[in-house]
Amino acid sequence: MITSVKTAAKNELEGLDGLKTEPFSRRGFVMTGLVSGFTLATTVVHGQTINTDSKGLVAGEVKIPTADGELPSYRAMPEGAGPFPIILVVEEIFGVHEYIKDICRRLAKLGYCAVAPELYARLGDLSKMTDAQVIVRDVISKAPDATVLSDLDATAKWAAASSKGDAARLGVTGFCRGGRAVWLYAAHNPQLKAAVAWYGPLGGNPTAIQPKTAADVVGDLKAPVLGLYGAADTGIPVASVEKQRDAAKAAGKTVEIVIFPDTPHGFHADYRPSYRKAQAEDGWARMLAWFKRYGVA
Repeated sequence: MITSVKTAAKNELEGLDGLKTEPFSRRGFVMTGLVSGFTLATTVVHGQTINTDSKGLVAGEVKIPTADGELPSYRAMPEGAGPFPIILVVEEIFGVHEYIKDICRRLAKLGYCAVAPELYARLGDLSKMTDAQVIVRDVISKAPDATVLSDLDATAKWAAASSKGDAARLGVTGFCRGGRAVWLYAAHNPQLKAAVAWYGPLGGNPTAIQPKTAADVVGDLKAPVLGLYGAADTGIPVASVEKQRDAAKAAGKTVEIVIFPDTPHGFHADYRPSYRKAQAEDGWARMLAWFKRYGVA
């Protein structure tokens, strides 16, 4: 599993707020709708996938207004008056496909308004891409962090205004590359109550449009972060995870790191061979407890 994009480019930009977004070479959104079913870019183990129904929910594809168009997204929330606490769900590199949609429905069943924006819609049609390395090279590496953060802000604003969401109870969770975005967003949005990063990459080589790693922003965190990692993750060394924990402690930030023994990257992804049921369920329970402890639930 690819966890970072290697590049020789360096930069001298400071901070995350106020960055200029690199202009896109194409007008509009390449991806105007979400992935149907599961991603084509990885092996799917259908026998173990979790399928959460939408009974009692308002669930489906929505369009979120941004400065340059409408962002295709998936929203699930309970039926009823609300207001509901908001959880931003940040995708892996494979798009908002059935696994990410199901996570939204799982959270909605627990009383949350969960929204997953398709953050790479401007850059490529992930519904048709079959090679993870090509996705990283042609899409992920070309997504400016400033745009990702702006889109998450727009999603939170939309959820509060249009989906009975409670802006005062805002949380975020994300998986793999989405876990990296969780760290960045926790350093970006002072209104965020709590964040949970599932095996989010911590290092990497900065570029002009992705100027900070998760490790770089640990001292700027504005919300408590729970990091869930696997000791057998070949792309995220345990030493780097422990370093992140120690740096957060030194900076006086509220960060809890859990490292599951003998556990690979992607252990929550129930559609992939990397899935580990016990660790996934343990991490999920810890995530819910984290959100409750810090005022999202």
